[in-house]
Amino acid sequence: MSATRTQYTAGSSDRVLYLAFELSWKEWTLAFATGVAGAPRLRKVKARNLKEVLTEISKAKARFGLPANAPVKSCYEAGRDGFWLHRWLLQQGIANYVIDSASIEVNRRSRRAKTDRLDAAKLVEMLGRYERGEHKVWKVVRVPSEADEDQRQLHRDLRQLRSEETAHSNRIKGLLANHGIDIAVTAKFGERLATLRTGLDQPLGEGLRRRLEFEFARWKLVHEQRLQLERGRIREIATSQAPVMDSVRRLLRLRGVGIRSSWLFVMEFFGWRKIRNRRELASLAGLTPMPYQSGDSDHDQGISKAGNRRVRGTIVEVGWSWLRYQPDSALSKWYWERFGKGSKRQRRIGIVALARKLLVALWRYLEYAELPEGALEVAWQSKIAGAPAVA
Repeated sequence: MSATRTQYTAGSSDRVLYLAFELSWKEWTLAFATGVAGAPRLRKVKARNLKEVLTEISKAKARFGLPANAPVKSCYEAGRDGFWLHRWLLQQGIANYVIDSASIEVNRRSRRAKTDRLDAAKLVEMLGRYERGEHKVWKVVRVPSEADEDQRQLHRDLRQLRSEETAHSNRIKGLLANHGIDIAVTAKFGERLATLRTGLDQPLGEGLRRRLEFEFARWKLVHEQRLQLERGRIREIATSQAPVMDSVRRLLRLRGVGIRSSWLFVMEFFGWRKIRNRRELASLAGLTPMPYQSGDSDHDQGISKAGNRRVRGTIVEVGWSWLRYQPDSALSKWYWERFGKGSKRQRRIGIVALARKLLVALWRYLEYAELPEGALEVAWQSKIAGAPAVA
């Protein structure tokens, strides 16, 4: 029996072609539909073959009986492919949504069938539901502009370089610890390597010394790249007239907020996102509380951790710094009154609550020029003077 298709007729409400992408590295699965009811049209194309995508859109319009100029609305899950496809779709006049994968409504069974075809079909069905007003089926990602996306590369690169530098340093220390040697890894480590002696007052073996030389060469390369980027970042803060740099400099005026954190907060959140309220801000950072109540069971599951992990980790670190450098602020007093007399575990829980409040306070400081109550300001120039690697 042949499959039936919903045909376009004048005055029909199904005037839009819905398209969902299931992306993978080698091929894409496309699912087409004109409404929630009925089986979708599924096609596979070679990944990143945009001409073939346009061809399949034209074929789908003909198959569903839609005119050639019928509007197309599409969606795909945010992932490794980023936002270039979204920008291309917009250039073609196609309204597109980038979907937060973790927010998609799913079947709660412990085992469920999952294939690219099923996922694409589910996405195109949910796209139709979303367009008809069911906005809770998923969350749409706010796509940054190309310039805003590019500005996030520097601090992310620095974060990766610091991680690699620490890994090389720890590896060198571990190799030396096996022979009873404790020495810091600095730029002068190569000069001291030839004179090192083991805990038994023996020279290092040839194989070990060669391995340490190679490892130190990798550490030195990463170290120099990190310093180069940090110097460039400080030059931008000192000289750039871009609006985002004004925001970075304003955050630097607060005691307890350093270069790394102020740069990251602006480039990841405050520089381009249009944040509407404190709840949305906390959700973006993954600092939303997650209660669990069911019958007699009632407990707290902690925070969601569903947001930006870079901002979430950094604001917690800044929370500790805030307690030290802003002891007379209202936020610090609130923390010590509520958690100061508790155990170490309670204080660690409390710092997360403080971090959420502090993130909101920083947003209001930039958005509405509201100085956090009791907070002190300093000259931002003092934090960058002669310090290419200030935290």
